[in-house]
Amino acid sequence: MDEVLLRSLMPSVLTVLVRRGADFAAAEDAVQDALVEALRAWAADPSPSSSGGGGPMRDPKGWLITVAWRKFLDAARSDAARRRREDRVEDEPAPGPAPAVDDTLQLYFLCAHPSLTPASAVALTLRAVGGLTTRQIARAYLVPEATMAQRISRAKRIVSGHGVSPARRARGSFDRPGDVATVLRVLYLVFNEGYSGDVDLAAEAIRLTRQLAARIDHPEVAGLLALMLLHHARRAARTASDGSLVPLAEQDRGRWDTASIAEGVGILQAALARDRLGEFQAQAAIAALHADAPTAEETDWVQIVEWYDELVRLTDSPVVRLNRAVAVGEADGPRAGLAALAALDASSPSSSSKGQSLPRRAAVAAYLHERDGDLATAARLYAEAAHNAPNLAERDHLTRQAARLNARRSR
Repeated sequence: MDEVLLRSLMPSVLTVLVRRGADFAAAEDAVQDALVEALRAWAADPSPSSSGGGGPMRDPKGWLITVAWRKFLDAARSDAARRRREDRVEDEPAPGPAPAVDDTLQLYFLCAHPSLTPASAVALTLRAVGGLTTRQIARAYLVPEATMAQRISRAKRIVSGHGVSPARRARGSFDRPGDVATVLRVLYLVFNEGYSGDVDLAAEAIRLTRQLAARIDHPEVAGLLALMLLHHARRAARTASDGSLVPLAEQDRGRWDTASIAEGVGILQAALARDRLGEFQAQAAIAALHADAPTAEETDWVQIVEWYDELVRLTDSPVVRLNRAVAVGEADGPRAGLAALAALDASSPSSSSKGQSLPRRAAVAAYLHERDGDLATAARLYAEAAHNAPNLAERDHLTRQAARLNARRSR
């Protein structure tokens, strides 16, 4: 059985258990146990029936729901404090075809419960809905894996105790929907994780954002969808045939998806016309300017710097300031970019400490120093950036950059 299929079924199975009355933490544990049993069963017999025996696999979702529900009931029976729930055993739904309803988006809102902090809501959603491992989520947040595991466990306990009321469960709807801004941050993180190639969730993030945009009339939802489409349009050109990274300036723009670019630009223009600017709209505007340039040399860097100024005003994020330094270096020359980088270091001293707070800081500094002609410093910084790279492809690219400059210096 394809692991991607298992991950795609997980949100719907988890939602069904929550609707039947399972608290969130117990339901998530039961689904995980069912997935393990599925892997074992399907490894031994690639075509189990929905009832657990041999034969063709007609309904994998129904099979997982049945097994997960039984796992939940088994856990409930073993818990003395929940013995009064044992009457539900008699009402166990019979195995059968699962309804063709996609509850994934609704599950996102449950994980974005107002009792959770935004960081915990994002982490819980990435774990429960996105199917990411705790290690992957910890890397996205730049925290130790043990810290993230504690955060996710605490979030599950909060949702289990306060997320869904029994009356709402009986009526089949979730209690107190979460915050849209938190859901947008979740979707953006899922997209970025998928876009990096570590876990291919980019298409799923776009699908869910389309659903959200169809249900919520909000310019930032549209801005996020436009941003995803514009970035996803470049995906085919981001890697070479050998899997190595291709920087934006060197990409074959003929491989960009023009239909996705046109759709993203159209969505963005409609959102900007509403004059309620947000960070996702500003990021999408920057992506649109890159997409609009026929060649890298024709990129309107001056306007990109102006959009980064808007982003700094909206977020005051060190990551945004780092990207702005690159844009300033392109618009006004490398020394201006280095000055912007120095200003960032002065405002956030930890950002220059071996890239721990800003992993790309050394790579940006290396690029600007190379453009300024300081090859020795650039080579050293490329090597430092490679050491701190978050994935193998980026590490290889930065290592090659350092080797290229060292070879030039030795001539």
